[in-house]
Amino acid sequence: MPDYFRHHPDSKGFFGEHGGAFLPPELENHFREITEAYLLISKSHKFISELRSIRKHYQGRPTPVYFAERLSELAGGCRIYLKREDLNHTGAHKLNHCMGEG
Repeated sequence: MPDYFRHHPDSKGFFGEHGGAFLPPELENHFREITEAYLLISKSHKFISELRSIRKHYQGRPTPVYFAERLSELAGGCRIYLKREDLNHTGAHKLNHCMGEG
């Protein structure tokens, strides 16, 4: 089995012969423009700083890690930690990708 975890999609979304995306021809240029704009801005310090601020003050990120003491005892003494995604203002994952796109 090939080590597919080391591979990333190409610029058209393909992982080797698999993957890709269907876009109606009418939308291809629009999505290309969006992609180019994102690639330009995504590396800027201003964008990254603003995105971190939005995630911290609006989303509640990063979420804390909580030591589940009683659950650890019930499980025989192992140390169980819970990543508290439930504390995000909007749920566990819904805005993770949307905040950067907005």
